[in-house]
Amino acid sequence: MRKFFQEIKADLKFKTAGPGQKLSEPSRAPREKPRAEVAPKPRQAPTDEAQKAAAAALARLELKPKGKAPSASQEHIKNQVRKELMAEAAAGEKGLSMEEKQEEEGAAAPSVSGVYFICPLTGAVVRKDQKEKQLREAIQAYSSVDPVAASIMEIHTFNKDREKVRLCVETMAKYLDNIYLHPEEEKYRKIKLQNKVFQERISCLEGTHKFFQAVGFETKTLPVPGQETTEEFYVLQEEVLSRLEGLKEHKEQLLSSEPVRAQLHRQLALFRPSPAAARFELPHDFFNLTAEELRREQRLRTEAVEKASMLRTRAMREKDEQREMRKYNYTLLRVRFPDGYILQGTFYARESVSVLYNFVREALRDDWLPFELLGPGGLKLTDENLAFNECGLVPSALLSLAWDAAVMADVEAAAEEQRSPLRPELLARAQTLS
Repeated sequence: MRKFFQEIKADLKFKTAGPGQKLSEPSRAPREKPRAEVAPKPRQAPTDEAQKAAAAALARLELKPKGKAPSASQEHIKNQVRKELMAEAAAGEKGLSMEEKQEEEGAAAPSVSGVYFICPLTGAVVRKDQKEKQLREAIQAYSSVDPVAASIMEIHTFNKDREKVRLCVETMAKYLDNIYLHPEEEKYRKIKLQNKVFQERISCLEGTHKFFQAVGFETKTLPVPGQETTEEFYVLQEEVLSRLEGLKEHKEQLLSSEPVRAQLHRQLALFRPSPAAARFELPHDFFNLTAEELRREQRLRTEAVEKASMLRTRAMREKDEQREMRKYNYTLLRVRFPDGYILQGTFYARESVSVLYNFVREALRDDWLPFELLGPGGLKLTDENLAFNECGLVPSALLSLAWDAAVMADVEAAAEEQRSPLRPELLARAQTLS
């Protein structure tokens, strides 16, 4: 195995010599008679990152038992290391990164342009990285329509610690309950802003101050009994006492509300029959990884061949599978019909198979027609409660639809003419899969 290491070092030394350096040849190659020298075109040496990747790959090879002929996986790793290093050196000659070089050469068009969401308040469709901004703007705009409801949305949506939110709204509800049950007690109509409980449970959360102002509290500076100094209080305005039922409704709304969530856009698409149905090109939106982590994943793929040849316990395999499942938040699924048409949609990786069955039924002209979905390899998806990532259907998969043969025979016999089971409006928008 050390021989592989020496060969690659010799190759790299030969192919990446800098300007002014004499190009050396591998010692095993016979020397030829010197010819007229031509100044070599300067090449940029591999980056430190690339050299470290090569060293790591070769170190793994060094750990293998000596005296055996190179295996296919070892030769694959060796060739891949050389290929990546020389490609990076070539890109460096033009001052380009590996990613820029790939873009320059032209990559395959993605199967979808990204992951999109629908704002439940406005109906606007936005990309994943814009959904929080869209929600915030929509809720703030709703303040002019219903300031109480908008402030409650802020409390439940923009504060991510659910336990803190629960404690906050329960404390706020208690303040309102005291006023509703004891309207004659002036002490319940005042809340000291510097109160420890108010500061720790309420004041630190987004939207809470807007809520108090919206339901009828105003800020006042008042003297504190037994103190010479004054402090700020929320004081309920007198006119609110005449509509205490409204205060009770605000309290119940505060307790029963849920976070406002953008809805995943399915991006439903129908494609004409195509041999490219199983080819997927996914954008970064589908991965629960940063761009740098994705690049690292690409470099580590060469280890997969080596790992596959190792004997691993079931626990080791399950641990790897769990790690793989966490990489994906979304999955792009295609369902191929018997006539070759392909239905495509975007889903959460943790949604259940039943969601896909419903998605397909909604695309049918007659949604009562019985069918089965077959995963890769022809495996029937009979347990509709399983999540997509538990079925190995992430980050993309091509499934097949199979009709109930007896039912379809009856349908075709009763029909005057054969027609597609898909809805006509979908067929009218069918695209060609590139």
